[in-house]
Amino acid sequence: MTFDIKEHIDANKMTRLQYATVFICLLMNMLDGMDVMVISYTAPAIVKAWGITPEALGIVFSAGLVGMTLGAMFLAPKADTFGRKNMILLSAIVMGISIFCTAFAQSIEFLVLIRLISGVGIGAMLASTATLTAEYTPNKTKDFWVSFVISGYPIGAVLSGLVAAKVIPQMGWETMYQLAGFATTLAIPLIHFLLSESLDFYFKAQPANALSKANDILEKMGVTSLSQLPMKPAQQAAVSFKSMLTEEFKLPTFQLWGALFMSFATLYFLTNWIPKLATNAGLSMELAIYAGTVFNMGAFIGIVIQGYFSSKYGLKRTIGVFLILTAVLMAVFGLFKGSSWLLVIFGLMGFGIQGGFVGLYAVAARMYPTEFRTTGVGWAIGSGRLGGIIGPLLGGVLIGMGLSMTTNFLIFSVPTVIAGVITMYISSKRVS
Repeated sequence: MTFDIKEHIDANKMTRLQYATVFICLLMNMLDGMDVMVISYTAPAIVKAWGITPEALGIVFSAGLVGMTLGAMFLAPKADTFGRKNMILLSAIVMGISIFCTAFAQSIEFLVLIRLISGVGIGAMLASTATLTAEYTPNKTKDFWVSFVISGYPIGAVLSGLVAAKVIPQMGWETMYQLAGFATTLAIPLIHFLLSESLDFYFKAQPANALSKANDILEKMGVTSLSQLPMKPAQQAAVSFKSMLTEEFKLPTFQLWGALFMSFATLYFLTNWIPKLATNAGLSMELAIYAGTVFNMGAFIGIVIQGYFSSKYGLKRTIGVFLILTAVLMAVFGLFKGSSWLLVIFGLMGFGIQGGFVGLYAVAARMYPTEFRTTGVGWAIGSGRLGGIIGPLLGGVLIGMGLSMTTNFLIFSVPTVIAGVITMYISSKRVS
């Protein structure tokens, strides 16, 4: 009788090994959030120290997103060949070294280059952790667990924001990069010794010593050891980008890419520019950082609640509603300008845009089979990050033109509502 690991995971309670895998993936995404947002928190101090323009700062923001796009589209898919754990380990090494080196930047050119390199590691990390989580969690709760793991991103952003608000005014922006790089490097031995490789990967890719390594994991999960691996899928050697463009996947792939492109454009405009827009509006540097922190606190709550509602009402409907309501909130932002509700509105924006876009990660993890899941997730995230590149660049141009926060939010409400509508009509039968 052939052993099916997914049937076993779906039919049994999660073990300590599975919870540990989810926890480590959550931690990696916390570090991701810290490493992405540190540039936003340090941006006002860098502008003040170097006297750079909003347009130049937009290029720095987008350089990191270009790196994330390259990492998600071209590095992350290698996990389908070399393993999810190895890719997560490599990503952490790239992130830790490059983030630490950012502290020694003395020019825009170096800052752009080092953010590009760190972005490669961040992009590969997000795709790999989402994939590994999907492969270790039961089908009925998969959407929740994938969203929960990705929620580590805003948690890391919040915690680093709280630290940044104290560290930057007292010790300078360089210290934040040293702390972030050191924290990321500390996670490397944790990944090496405690993170488990995907059983799906061992069964279907069958690298060297796959049987013994798989049996070690099965033993920890309380499953009897196997005498041999399942038959290797015949198509494994042919897995490529073209796998996503077959008849079953072509239309939903383009729909998913479109939704991610639009939502990423808005998300990265907001995450990168909220602290700077807040200082333009007259807030102190500390309060401006707190504005970004509140945005990410709302994001964490939104991601977890989205995961819960998606399990009950379906991914597409839940994500669509989150994104459309966020667009409405952005469009009417001007009604709250200058009021005591301002920080609450930032929190609600984070709740909606992050809750919605993270749900699209779960859509990608469900839509593609194991044989090319990391490739599919990586290209989906990478295509979305093209929008993330354009968002901060466009924001820099609009802010440089003197447009207000209210006008900027109104402009970016348009791609947000488009993303919500597209999501509701994704035509994959694998996604509820």
